[in-house]
Amino acid sequence: MRRRISISVAAATMSVTLAGCGVLNATGSSDDASPAKGNDITVGLLLPEKANTRYENFDYPIIKRKVESLTNDRGRVEYANAEASADTQASQMQQMIDDRVDVILLDAVDSTAIASGVKKAKEAGIPVIAYDRLAEGPIDAYISFDNELVGEVQGRTLLEAIGEKASLSDKIVMMNGSPTDPNAKQFKAGAMSELNGKVTIAESFDTKDWKPENAEANMADAIRKIGKGNIAAVYSANDGMAGGIVKALEAAGVSDPPPITGQDAELPAVQRILSGEQYMSVYKSYPQEAENAAEMAVAKVQGRDIQFAALTRDKVDSPTDKGIPAQLVPVVALTKENIEDTVVADDIYKLSDICTAEYKAACEAAGLK
Repeated sequence: MRRRISISVAAATMSVTLAGCGVLNATGSSDDASPAKGNDITVGLLLPEKANTRYENFDYPIIKRKVESLTNDRGRVEYANAEASADTQASQMQQMIDDRVDVILLDAVDSTAIASGVKKAKEAGIPVIAYDRLAEGPIDAYISFDNELVGEVQGRTLLEAIGEKASLSDKIVMMNGSPTDPNAKQFKAGAMSELNGKVTIAESFDTKDWKPENAEANMADAIRKIGKGNIAAVYSANDGMAGGIVKALEAAGVSDPPPITGQDAELPAVQRILSGEQYMSVYKSYPQEAENAAEMAVAKVQGRDIQFAALTRDKVDSPTDKGIPAQLVPVVALTKENIEDTVVADDIYKLSDICTAEYKAACEAAGLK
């Protein structure tokens, strides 16, 4: 069983950091070990898709900058994005093995299908760190957010939005993520731990490739079956799908949408939260996850065992391996009330990004100026 990181999901700020827990301060200096390699290293970065804007906008550039800063600008990142194709990612991973990169940060499109590639990398002496999604095969470490906690936060906040009178008469639509993504199963499990027995799951979908257009089609189907006036709330596993859900509701003539969840704090989602089209998102500190992943990769390559151990104090199990060293990063519920204290305070977005002309009135009503 993994060690769960407990945080207050009602906290208004992202004040919990690993440095505050003593983790980053425990990593030591460059003199802690005799490095297996110097600063001339190559980190392979395999990201899964572009439908979720976080990968291109946050993860890749942050990891690139951090690797450079950790290696006096001598280290480099070899980056490839699979654009939701498991076959493409397998080819990209093989290319990185052929290129003899020093370590691979892998965010798997299909956690099971990539296992053979992980094994090949291991046989070639290349460590693989699962990033954001837990890949199968002999990975060396894993870093992600506490995914079941993400689902719990979504489910709990959705119940709060429905109100104290939430009951089995309230019909919920569940828009889960891709069936090939192990995170989606954990989000769903966390959400169901909060929703089960308290409301009725009238329709539930596993959304292929997390694509908003697939969520939109699924939601249109749910509206036809349940009736647009009979949906008390919609559980959406992420913000991209929430956008598709909103489109389906609008197409059905719903002017006052039910509470809708999300995840990733994408800019359009933050704006939808302000305008009342979406109730909440889950804010995950991508800079924290990405920077710590870069530190893990560099420490692994350079043989800094003390630093690497300090960065991987949790343990997780995959279907193929047990007791995998891991780091689980905390999360926070993002609602209209704490936008300024989360994504703005952490420099994810400027107020000018959020409060465009279309959302000026909504920003003023929320006290964002």
